[in-house]
Amino acid sequence: MTAPRVLVTGADGYVGRKTVAALARADARIGAIVALDVRDVAAERRVPGVAYLKGDVREAGLDRVLREHAIDTVVHLASIVTPGRGTSKDFEYQVDVLGTRNVLEASVVAGVGRIVVSSSGAAYGYHPDNPAWLREDHPLRGNDIFTYARNKRLVEEMLAEYRRRYPALSQIVLRIGTIVGREARNQITELFERPKLLAVAGSDSPFVFVWDEDVAGAILHGVLGGRPGIYNLAGDGALTIREIAARLGKSVDEKPAWLIKAALWIAKALGRSDHGPEGILFLQYRPVLDNARLKSDFGYRPVKTSAEAFETLAARIRTPKN
Repeated sequence: MTAPRVLVTGADGYVGRKTVAALARADARIGAIVALDVRDVAAERRVPGVAYLKGDVREAGLDRVLREHAIDTVVHLASIVTPGRGTSKDFEYQVDVLGTRNVLEASVVAGVGRIVVSSSGAAYGYHPDNPAWLREDHPLRGNDIFTYARNKRLVEEMLAEYRRRYPALSQIVLRIGTIVGREARNQITELFERPKLLAVAGSDSPFVFVWDEDVAGAILHGVLGGRPGIYNLAGDGALTIREIAARLGKSVDEKPAWLIKAALWIAKALGRSDHGPEGILFLQYRPVLDNARLKSDFGYRPVKTSAEAFETLAARIRTPKN
């Protein structure tokens, strides 16, 4: 196998920076690295030997970039995970769904042979009848009420269409659990920063975590020849909100579902939240990812378990702030 020439979209995002660094550490096993992001990447964040380009995954002309750099492998990470203030659902759809379509079209036109795509466990959706452990053959039911889950479901439906129409473009789709690390900050890690952790009475809905370096490691494994397919990416095991609270030395604020729904309704009415009462599903019925296929078929075994991965975040949370 010749050393792959790789283009990474969303290269200046949290996972993007970890991935570019992992590719760079692979040295001669990687032929070239092109880092594409909608922002100019600051000099202090640039990795030696990496070509940095500014570009939007929604724009035309990406096929020319792929040809110009003789790219044979695309790592597609560009996505709106944590929306900024004023970000519209339409904008998120444009980036997540239409941007992915543009990347796929450009890859087909340019003759790219492999694409590694970051999906999410959220694509399975938040449902009371979710099985205790979700496997890759379970249906994708990303809830329409959650923009990110809906978009990831739509992206995966599109990926399935491209697998049928363009088999020459092999796909590795990683359905990623909650990413944690000492520097990780997102909507879920914010839940654990609170003085008390909110829990829904009668619900033990566990969290599955994956270490940020394991995400980059799995992507690198895919670039270097991991078997094409769809894989849940998470550490072994899971933690309930009460186990998480105990590890953080915090108490649990357990409230009945009806009270949380009422609070969410009020928060939305006052413009303090994007979600109304339906938002409780996010706390009650989290997708719990079975990673057996990741290890057996893909050949990647996460370095850290779900609990060990969480400890990398917990160490930061427990550290007193100056």
